[in-house]
Amino acid sequence: MSKIAFVFPGQGSQAVGMAKELAEKHSEVMEYFVKADKRLNTQLSQLIFEGPKEELTLTYNTQPALLTTSIAILDFFQTSGIKADFVAGHSLGEYTALVAAGVLSFEDGVFAVRKRGEFMESAVPNGEGSMAAVLGLDRDPLLVVTKEVTDAGFPVSLANLNCPGQIVISGSRKGVELAGAKAKEAGAKRVLPLDVSGPFHSSLMRPAAAELLSVLDGLEMKDASIPVVANVTAEPISEASDIKGKLIEQLYSPVLWEDSVMKMIDLGVDKFIEIGPGKVLSGLIKKIDKTVKTYSVSDEESAQAVINALKEEML
Repeated sequence: MSKIAFVFPGQGSQAVGMAKELAEKHSEVMEYFVKADKRLNTQLSQLIFEGPKEELTLTYNTQPALLTTSIAILDFFQTSGIKADFVAGHSLGEYTALVAAGVLSFEDGVFAVRKRGEFMESAVPNGEGSMAAVLGLDRDPLLVVTKEVTDAGFPVSLANLNCPGQIVISGSRKGVELAGAKAKEAGAKRVLPLDVSGPFHSSLMRPAAAELLSVLDGLEMKDASIPVVANVTAEPISEASDIKGKLIEQLYSPVLWEDSVMKMIDLGVDKFIEIGPGKVLSGLIKKIDKTVKTYSVSDEESAQAVINALKEEML
């Protein structure tokens, strides 16, 4: 039996003006942006629709902006009646998946990721941490490299295992620099420094995890109505208590995206619908398994195209 997964993008997919046209045409879509403004007591919607880009790119703005946009697009898309068998999100996108699965209310999700962004920004002094994408080297030799560098006193670890041949490392600035050089010696084709504000998904994020727990403890979390494939384990989870623990671990643990996609495929998923701005996850999924179908929904036109395509397949 054919199964569908909804997947939600993380930081890097944001763009000024995302979902603006959709929100202007559909009041029910605009309502999400209004709710986000109210929950955060700020003009997030104006920042999303008008920019400036530099401000939207700040982690504590990007995270609620992407969650709001993706959930607004999801709500519009779901009027078609198309439902998911599984949901998952890349890093920040996991919170969007949790809102989609009814674990967190929309307003609490927006609040949680705003605080998460603030804690991530402040966990490590600016300039002391960094991230880099390592292309063309498998995880096992890269694990050896990061362990060597960390044991030498410069913490660095695998942060995002995105797809075959694309792994992001994260940690101290010196650690990432040394690991990048060693990765090239070990056979990596390229090492690309990332323009991020901190060493996300590394051990240096542990101070942020303690602060995030205090925020999540104050929010109501329900069991998931749709299984959520967790970044930390690449396994489906549904119980609220398990989900909270995994969200805390997620801050300082690698995002097992390749493993998560493979797990969903093993469970029967053959259609992945990326909901939110951009097509980053669709591209990664195609590199993981060319045989599955991927779709991207970011506006009214793409939503209708995907609805039509899926309906044709069901005939």
